[in-house]
Amino acid sequence: MLTPLLKLLKRSKQKKVNTKQDMPNPMMDLQEQAIRRNLQTNLDILKKMYNSPDNKDVKFRDIHVKGVNKQVTVLFISTITDIKTIEMHVLKPLLSNNDGNTTIQDLISVQNIKKVESIRDILQEVNNGNAAVLVENQSEAYIAECSNIQARSIGIAEDEVLLKGPKEAFVEKAFTNISLIRKKIKNESLVVDSVVVSKRSKNEVFILYQKDIANEHLVNDIKYRLKKLDTNAIQNLGILEQFIEERKTSIFPTCLYTERPDRAASFIEDGNIVLLMDNSPASLVLPATFWTFFHTPEEHYLRFPYGNITRLLRAFALFTTLFTSATYIAITNYHAEMIPADLLLAIASARERVPFPAIVEIIIMEIAFELIREAGLRVPSPIGPTIGIVGAIILGQAAVEANIISPIIIIIVSLGGLSSFAISDVSLNFAIRILRFLFILSAGFFGIYGMPSLFIIGLLYLVSLKSFGVPYFSPMTPKYRSSEDTVFRKLLQNEKWRPGYLRPNDMKKR
Repeated sequence: MLTPLLKLLKRSKQKKVNTKQDMPNPMMDLQEQAIRRNLQTNLDILKKMYNSPDNKDVKFRDIHVKGVNKQVTVLFISTITDIKTIEMHVLKPLLSNNDGNTTIQDLISVQNIKKVESIRDILQEVNNGNAAVLVENQSEAYIAECSNIQARSIGIAEDEVLLKGPKEAFVEKAFTNISLIRKKIKNESLVVDSVVVSKRSKNEVFILYQKDIANEHLVNDIKYRLKKLDTNAIQNLGILEQFIEERKTSIFPTCLYTERPDRAASFIEDGNIVLLMDNSPASLVLPATFWTFFHTPEEHYLRFPYGNITRLLRAFALFTTLFTSATYIAITNYHAEMIPADLLLAIASARERVPFPAIVEIIIMEIAFELIREAGLRVPSPIGPTIGIVGAIILGQAAVEANIISPIIIIIVSLGGLSSFAISDVSLNFAIRILRFLFILSAGFFGIYGMPSLFIIGLLYLVSLKSFGVPYFSPMTPKYRSSEDTVFRKLLQNEKWRPGYLRPNDMKKR
């Protein structure tokens, strides 16, 4: 008897919730209305939408323009609008006009002005920092471009540090970031498109690509994914990336997050698409392959031998951080005959008083290393490095003296942890750190056979990944015509082709 009653109560609750969700929103209905010819009706709607006069930074300035004998209202938000521009180019020309043969649009002297015909358009423009001019007996409003949203000045890149090359980095203002890219690509084919991706916050995403290079199907696919997003707010690119990527639970990234304008510009010239947003001090490069994350921008600023040596070191660091701890566990636990006798005796004597097996020692120190790294990132910058160094020394020395771990474990874990810092991309770095623990567990359970098995499974998984239709390991596999910039790069003179996996309209670079 109780089960049917419970089901009935659950259904009734669901109905109540659904009815509440499906109730019409009066504010949304007001947004959809067209601009009326009656000025006061429009003002009543806008004041209701902006909660005026309680909303102190929203200003309604009523003016009577003598020359044309019309009542005009200027609407703007004072905290994100250039007040001087409004005073000099909007209010002053309207107040001082005595010519009856002119129009309101001709009187406004800002650099850009456009007409809108709905309340929604007015709200969107005013929320972006522009001013709306509403005129009596007109069913359209004029939008004067005078946005002045505050942002920090252009600084140096913090995460992607270079010895050679430009030092400037993106900031949290999208228009400033667009200007940094246009400074590097002085070409009329550079397109800056935009899509609004959230219902309530009206966050705008700017799509940058070169019209005569980028593949049209790729551009349309990215626009489609952005337009079909159904969410209230997406504040920055870090959140947007998680909405538009294909494998959302994958530990490997498929969108490149870069804070360098020069790097973003070079990807645009190769046929990639770059996304920018306000509140994001970086750009999102689409699509991205494994080699995109493995490379750094400095390698092309350095001479040919230097750039390839740094790539070789990075590849060595990648394998070191993945396999050092796992190899130690596999050999000491299952394959002791592989170690020379003298070294085996040294390891055995060091571990004589340690009560834990090798895998427990390694996991304890790996977790401690990750905690120190995370603490060093989160504390204020003046004391962050100090905490990292002092914490590592104190913890390591105390753990050895307390016979919790052996001295050789300190060397092995430190070597693997320091090697991980050679991987500059943050997202790939996280993936490698997670994989390190998986290799430790595979070596602990299956010995030396577990490591290559997991490595092969990992390669198969990576080959199956795609970024916006582009295979993750291209152009190595599958093979495409390109400059073959994978593990090693060629001489700049020999990099003649753009990446074939992007299917650009113009393949030839040189």
